[in-house]
Amino acid sequence: MSRIATVVDHIVAQLAAMGVGHIFGVDGANIEDLYDAAYFLPGITAVLAKHEFSAATMADGYSRSGAGLGVVAATSGGGALNLIAGLGESLASRVPVLALVGQAPSALDGRGSFQDTSGRNGALDAQALFSAVSVFCERVTDPEHILAALPRAIAAARTGGPAVLLLPKDVQQALITIPTSGAYHGGDHRVISDPHPILRALRNAHGPVTIIAGEQVARDDARAELENLRALLRARVVCVPDAKDVSGTTGLGASSALGVAGVMGHPSVVETLHASAVCLVVGTRLSLTARAGLDEALSAVRTLSIGSAAPYLPCTHVHTADLRVSLRAICRELSGAGRPRWLRVPETVPRTALAPPPYTGPGVRYRDAMAVLDRTLPDGTDIVVDAGNTGAAAIHYLPPRRGGRYLAALGMGGMGYSFGAGIGTALGRGRRTVVIAGDGAFFMHGMEIHTAVQYRLPILFVLLNNNAHAMCVTREQLFYDGLYSYNRFTPSHLGAGLASMLPGLTAIDATDAGAFAEAVARALDRNGPSVISVECAADEIPPFAPFLAPSAKPDTALRHNGEVTTHQEDHCNVVASTR
Repeated sequence: MSRIATVVDHIVAQLAAMGVGHIFGVDGANIEDLYDAAYFLPGITAVLAKHEFSAATMADGYSRSGAGLGVVAATSGGGALNLIAGLGESLASRVPVLALVGQAPSALDGRGSFQDTSGRNGALDAQALFSAVSVFCERVTDPEHILAALPRAIAAARTGGPAVLLLPKDVQQALITIPTSGAYHGGDHRVISDPHPILRALRNAHGPVTIIAGEQVARDDARAELENLRALLRARVVCVPDAKDVSGTTGLGASSALGVAGVMGHPSVVETLHASAVCLVVGTRLSLTARAGLDEALSAVRTLSIGSAAPYLPCTHVHTADLRVSLRAICRELSGAGRPRWLRVPETVPRTALAPPPYTGPGVRYRDAMAVLDRTLPDGTDIVVDAGNTGAAAIHYLPPRRGGRYLAALGMGGMGYSFGAGIGTALGRGRRTVVIAGDGAFFMHGMEIHTAVQYRLPILFVLLNNNAHAMCVTREQLFYDGLYSYNRFTPSHLGAGLASMLPGLTAIDATDAGAFAEAVARALDRNGPSVISVECAADEIPPFAPFLAPSAKPDTALRHNGEVTTHQEDHCNVVASTR
């Protein structure tokens, strides 16, 4: 039996049927019908953001955290254009997001209407624009076409990246006939290739195996499967910077974890790769941010890859759109009689840290701030990290929490990502979330804190305030002789300012590590949002490898943190933490 409904009622009902709990966006004349439809459907909440970029990063964080498909909605014109940067991040990081973008009524296309983006008669072409930042873009001009366009968009997003539907207002309001078979059934036909090239190489490996784990492990929530494979191979695991939580936390191969690869990573990764018989790259293309400093080592070791896209370096690659299925199959094949026989496992795993030059000026050191959070944040806490010096410090020094997620957006590195992404993560997972950002990121998109106040979300915003675009200050000092600075700000007291501006928000400024630790402990006892602005220094060089070669002496470039025995995790007896 068929039924009659509007296009927006159909869209919202289909999203709810597949488990989407939230739609993020900013309301407006050409998207208000979607908000109206969401209001009358139990089980789905339309969240009002303050800016469309942040709405897009809310959807990105929601999806990246494993809560489900992230959905963002925006009105036409400037509202639609504000989505571009956020969707660009999702495309670069291959994060599944569905964008529903309102358009002016189609009868006015090419006739000079307000916010016309039809591409007709000299108007801006939204389809051409959004096609550049998505894996799928379609303008729905016939209301009945939504029955096929919506499943196509969802399927495309699930391959990894944003999918965009451009919806003229008259199309949104139109009535359509929905057949019973038109309900969403969750069908998913994803390509999974034969893993035998990987199986052969692992069975013939004479020596240690090192795994480099990436963002697709998080996207597919294949953490448990990765840990089972690691234990089976008795491998050591290194994570790319935007996949810190996929391995190495308690219960996920912690004593065999090598840390992070790339520009803000741990130097011991290089020496370990040189000593490996095989390097298995799982779920990452190894962008320059993730592989910087590793090219020589990777070229000297047999490198294999499995994931939805081949890495940016020569290797044997096996395609899979579902790492959970593929890693389970590999584990089955490598068990019992098919188990590799010549693997050699070192007794210890070296751990090294980057050692920036010492700095003794005012403010809290980056490492000390991260040490406070490491001591204080409980298991299950989700961490969302922004770009810049703050991101480098957090990624290098601050481990994920057991059972928690750790999000960092390095595809485009857009500053201010963490504010929206933290909100999307908190709404999607219902957990305590900690957002770590700098004052530069705050000045871009930090007013999204108001949304956390409005929805009473359990988010702690930690703002490392160095009164500058500090990474740019560092570049001025190292590469341009420090003769000038465009990147220092007039000093601000972010905590005091936010406390006076947003009633109901607890916000303070901390000037030393002790005060910061006390403030974190108090904030974690509160149900709603809190802000702690921590005074730091723009002149402190962060743990960022490209900055250390010209500034640190060769004998101080590394700090050895000791060695960790691996024998306790040589067998498949570790309980994996998933959600």
